[in-house]
Amino acid sequence: MITVAGFNTAIDHLFTLDALAPGAVQRAARAELYPGGKGLHVAQTVAALGERVQLVGLTDAAHRNLIARRMAGRGVLFHGVEIEAPLRSCIAVREADGRVTEILGPGPALAPAAQEELLRTWWRCAEESALLVLSGSLPRGFVADTYARMVRQAAAAGLPCLVDASGEALRHAAAAGARLLKPNRDEAAELCGCRIDAPEAAAAVARALHAQGVAQPVVTLGAEGAVGFDGRQAWHAAVVLERSVNAVGSGDCLLAGLAVALKRGEPLEEALRLGVACGAANAMDEETGYARRARVDALLGEVRLRRLAA
Repeated sequence: MITVAGFNTAIDHLFTLDALAPGAVQRAARAELYPGGKGLHVAQTVAALGERVQLVGLTDAAHRNLIARRMAGRGVLFHGVEIEAPLRSCIAVREADGRVTEILGPGPALAPAAQEELLRTWWRCAEESALLVLSGSLPRGFVADTYARMVRQAAAAGLPCLVDASGEALRHAAAAGARLLKPNRDEAAELCGCRIDAPEAAAAVARALHAQGVAQPVVTLGAEGAVGFDGRQAWHAAVVLERSVNAVGSGDCLLAGLAVALKRGEPLEEALRLGVACGAANAMDEETGYARRARVDALLGEVRLRRLAA
């Protein structure tokens, strides 16, 4: 079992139109609504790859059934902690040329009782799991070192943790001994205070994170794939796509592929191969944050791996 902490559940609104005109009134050609959040994207892609997975996150009365139906249909066991305040809303506007503009809502501020219930639920699920994923922003009210404390609690029980965070939460998690840390290019640049303009620069950051105690750091590079370091060798994995439909959520799907491969005992380079295939599969689909198994399988052979020099 893989347990995903995706505490900050969102309701995603996707609008499709020809071209966004700021300041104008426009009618969308299509409007869709999905349960979202980075952790939810990870969980449903893990399930699509055939692994048992459970997700811990927030829910509210208005969206309880929507989230439960979607997760059950995708094969995810959802443990929702219900709050009175509405979940955060996120808006994505996709234009005909593929450009996507995102507006991410702040979400509710949690009372201490709701925070404690999320953490209790997560740990109850964690104890019956082989691997843990902590993904996405923390709901308001949580302190920045929450993920770091969760990583240490898991490590004390012998449970590996994979973390996808940003800002101070990422900085704290980097010092906590996570099994894998997955910053994107911008997050990694902020973390190390350097520019990442090539896979080799990403590898240098990954090596530095490893020296800080992260066993398998991975830096994602968008359309350029991802770079990882396993303590001996740095690897770059990438796949060329003829067309990207919606790349939002591709990093989450990539993390799902990493989690599945590592849970199965694969080496980091093969985990990168599966992760990049998952990210690319998501980019080829209109839906945000979901990699379909058949598309992943078709892309696996197209992913190119190369060793990066020290």
